[in-house]
Amino acid sequence: MTITENAAGAGAVSPVEALILVDAQAAFMTGDEAVPAAAELLVQLKSLLARAREAGALIVHLQNDGAPGTVDEPGTPGWELYLPVETGPREKVVRKTEDNGFDGTNLGELLTGEGVRSMAVCGVMSEMCVLATARAALEDGYRVLLAHDAHATYDIPAGPGSEGVPAATASRVAEWALGDEIEIVANASSVSFTEPTASPM
Repeated sequence: MTITENAAGAGAVSPVEALILVDAQAAFMTGDEAVPAAAELLVQLKSLLARAREAGALIVHLQNDGAPGTVDEPGTPGWELYLPVETGPREKVVRKTEDNGFDGTNLGELLTGEGVRSMAVCGVMSEMCVLATARAALEDGYRVLLAHDAHATYDIPAGPGSEGVPAATASRVAEWALGDEIEIVANASSVSFTEPTASPM
């Protein structure tokens, strides 16, 4: 599969069977610790979530369990998922402690159980948990779709011998780092969903 750099309205994109919302938690979506593009990101996440529910796609909310003292420490207000979950057969919450949402979780089993072979990944942070989860899915043979306006991160501060990197640039670099198998579209509005129909693997 080659990289798809679709501009807005530049042709149809095949539907996917699952939506993976990565770490859409209160600390990152609102308040002083929110990512710079949080307001715009939330518009896209809500739209993706509504369309995935309507289509009967599998929806997985990944929820990061941060270390003690971090903004996403379990049980703290910042750890809570920002978007309400409609728990049911096709909408699940998966807690994780690593960047890769497959690492040490039952995400793979959930996808296999539903026969899912394609997914849209969205959320935060672009160069950390979004990238790690999307890469793991690609390595496992899934078709992975990433909308440019449906993932975000923080500005990266300057380091030894380097300048700071704006959040939007960091997000774009994360997309590029996923190589030529990822499908990238400009807008989340291009993403559509379908109910999983394949036989479980």
